Amino acid sequence: MKAVTTWGVRALGIGAVAAGAGLWKAARGIPTAMGGRPGGERLARMEASPHFRDGRFHNEDHDGLTAGPGLASLGDTAAKFIAGRAAGAPKGEVPLVREAAPVSGAGLGVTWFGHSSVLLELDGVTILLDPVWSERVSPSQHVGPKRLHDNPISLEQLPRIDAVVISHDHYDHLDEATVRWLATHTECRFLVPLGVGMHLAAWGVEEDRIEDLDWDEEAKVGDVRFVATQAQHFSGRGLSRDGTQWASWALLGPEHRVFYSGDGGFFPGFARIGQVHGPFDLTLVQVGAYDAGWASIHMTPEEGVRTHRDVRGGLLVPVHWCTFNLAFHPWAEPVERLLEAAAAEGVSVLVPRPGQRVDVADPPPLDPWWRALT
Repeated sequence: MKAVTTWGVRALGIGAVAAGAGLWKAARGIPTAMGGRPGGERLARMEASPHFRDGRFHNEDHDGLTAGPGLASLGDTAAKFIAGRAAGAPKGEVPLVREAAPVSGAGLGVTWFGHSSVLLELDGVTILLDPVWSERVSPSQHVGPKRLHDNPISLEQLPRIDAVVISHDHYDHLDEATVRWLATHTECRFLVPLGVGMHLAAWGVEEDRIEDLDWDEEAKVGDVRFVATQAQHFSGRGLSRDGTQWASWALLGPEHRVFYSGDGGFFPGFARIGQVHGPFDLTLVQVGAYDAGWASIHMTPEEGVRTHRDVRGGLLVPVHWCTFNLAFHPWAEPVERLLEAAAAEGVSVLVPRPGQRVDVADPPPLDPWWRALT
């Protein structure tokens, strides 16, 4: 039996129902969460990419991620998923900071909203990373992984947003409802990996607001350079795979630098990113939803520390945990393992409460707020 990825497991439960409904709607011309199809100039750029062949994008350092040693079988993975879901939730209410903090006009501030949704204030430019405000990360809001805590603030409480950065098109990183709101209520630019712009265009974002970037390409908003950097992952919002690119991001201001890992396995490319674009004042590194069977597509917390060191990071803020139950490990295990590995390596870590704004130049002492919920 072929091996599967985390999205393949989730698709077992929600894909059949939601995909069927999506195809029914798509046949009638109704936009759906599955997004758009490439064409025209965007398709030509995709086909010209050195990372695109045989109709899909490929990883550079480790390809063929859905087959081979180290990835669990469908039956074993499904059984673990069913048995492990209870451990992946907090034993109480996650403490949220529900008041939107004022935004500084300069410097470097970070607000983590949960999972991988982050607000950055970077040298006068206000940036949203992978914003997801929906209740579920799924093609349908009736089935699929549901929030373990509310979003700390509403979309209406956000400050002016200059740029939205997307790492890849999986549902827990690219949310149709949130994109549609931002498209109609803000004038922000959208910076996305190559091909992902087809989804945004299908959801009503004007083409002149979308920047599709291949690895090592960049765009500029204000005084900040946005560089799409390499990652080792995969993509897809339906049954087909890898039709759009995935990326990590180097956000380079005149005074400060931020690295966002997106999703992915640990690979040598992080050291190359650090050599070219580091050092970074802040890293936002994926630490949750790991498993031995998914080693090539989701790094462990210990590998998150290695990633931080390889890109030459200053302060590390862990992301991709807390908000959705997407794996088999206990809910707070990612951050506990991260802290142990970081202490051994002398890495500075901050774990803010969802919604808590932090000035990176003056971070507060570490508050282990999650331990009351384990």
